[in-house]
Amino acid sequence: MKQFECFGLDTANQCLLRGGAPVDLAPKPFAVLRYLVENPGRLITHDELLDAIWPETYVQPQVLRTYMLELRKVLGDDAGQPRFIQTLPKRGYRFLAKVTEWSAREPAGAAETLAREMRGGSIVGRAAELACLKAQLQLAARGERQVVFVSGEAGIGKTTLVDAFRGQLNAWTPASLARGGCVQGIGGTEEYYPVMEALREMCAGPDGESACRVLSRMAPAWLSHGRNPGAGAAASAAERTLEDLCSALEELSAEKPLVVVFEDVHWADDSTLHLISALARRRAQASLLVLATLCPRHRPGEETLNALKNDLLMRRLCTEMTLEPLRRPAVTELVSRELGQQALPAGLADFVFQRSEGNPLFVIAVVEHLVALGVLMRRGANGTAEWELCGSFPEMEAGVPDPLARMIELEIERLGEEEQRLLEAASLMTVAFPAWAVAAALEKDPVETEEACDGLARQLHFVVRAGQDELPDGTRSAFYVFAHGLYREVLYQRQATARRARRHIRIAERLGELFAGREASVARERSMHYEAAGEPERAARVLQSVESQPQQAGVR
Repeated sequence: MKQFECFGLDTANQCLLRGGAPVDLAPKPFAVLRYLVENPGRLITHDELLDAIWPETYVQPQVLRTYMLELRKVLGDDAGQPRFIQTLPKRGYRFLAKVTEWSAREPAGAAETLAREMRGGSIVGRAAELACLKAQLQLAARGERQVVFVSGEAGIGKTTLVDAFRGQLNAWTPASLARGGCVQGIGGTEEYYPVMEALREMCAGPDGESACRVLSRMAPAWLSHGRNPGAGAAASAAERTLEDLCSALEELSAEKPLVVVFEDVHWADDSTLHLISALARRRAQASLLVLATLCPRHRPGEETLNALKNDLLMRRLCTEMTLEPLRRPAVTELVSRELGQQALPAGLADFVFQRSEGNPLFVIAVVEHLVALGVLMRRGANGTAEWELCGSFPEMEAGVPDPLARMIELEIERLGEEEQRLLEAASLMTVAFPAWAVAAALEKDPVETEEACDGLARQLHFVVRAGQDELPDGTRSAFYVFAHGLYREVLYQRQATARRARRHIRIAERLGELFAGREASVARERSMHYEAAGEPERAARVLQSVESQPQQAGVR
């Protein structure tokens, strides 16, 4: 078994594993990846690779590009900033990641084993991610220090994953744990806040006596924080050095593996980020795993965090695990667990999946909202009560559960006024919105508006650039999508009715201008905007004028 980051290449069974779970990969792409992995760190020319995979057979070199695209997609690699496969233009390829031989103690179905272990627990649909963390822990236990960034949008389950990992920790490999969380607003005023919290937990935990002894000998200025947060004034910031703390943590990991967890590092102070950087870059062997959670593109001013993470990724000194939304079967399982019954009312799982789009926090909130509205009710007696559907799902389509609405509002309010206006105008369309429509709604320059929308897509996790459309006049306009329809609904509802109406009318009029002579193709869309603006007569006229066109053409 050849191991690189959380992937394993099982040459005996001809399969690729991610965190112990098999990954779909056709034979030829697998053969290409195997040759790269078996020859890491050196240039492999196009001719060498073609001869190795297709001996005595002529194959167009362009086929390699197709396979490389497929491999990068499977590995989550970026051609611009590669972690695994580097393209050397007109020459060939180089495999960048560190490759180790690993004799797995567990069968290839490690993810399935973890899934069985988690049944009845508090986490759903994250067996592969847990298996990946387990692989990182095993690497750390062998003295190969690991830094792992677990990223994902709010509510996606980062803390739940860390809790599940913590619960399995000692069953996999006996280890010490230190855990601290970053808090919004504190990062800019108090240095090392999550570090101090982690030291306090470690000193108060089962290995506290050993931790205090090592800190007292190697980093005494940090020990006061570990024992008593109120004693921090006794040690000045100048006395606390990163060198001392790094050395002490490495010493602690010599006794048994040490896992240091920092949650929500998008709120971390620069000093804490410097500690993570130092722990990742030090050369000495250490049975140390640093696990940091973050929301990507959470707020402006994250240059230090992004620069650190990208630099460590480029140097192959860390791993990033991005949590994706849950798939439909996992959402069904989560709803069943929340309601405490296996058989669900017809259509419930599909409705919750559609509304939540696989975000676990949203799944729970939607279910609770259905219960609060009486759409779901428990009926029965004598221990046989079950949840039944007592309402119609379409009646729910415009509702956003209050807890989610408040969470989304807080996220929006962190943005500037101009950014909020852009998002509000974008919400007037469907989940997908073009830049020209935002410009029309706000009476802004289309080019400047598209640049501003690009900025939002880079900054926010819930806005994604999806492509470009060619307009009837030959110009091109980028379009974007809301990653979650609930964000769009909150943005739509927060606008004053009169302002929203004016913006709908501007979009309808701009549609008429753009598609002059081809009004039929956008008649329904224009009518919907007039209807939303509270002008049903204009909406009806648009539809009637189009319906009359074929009849008039027939008279001529």
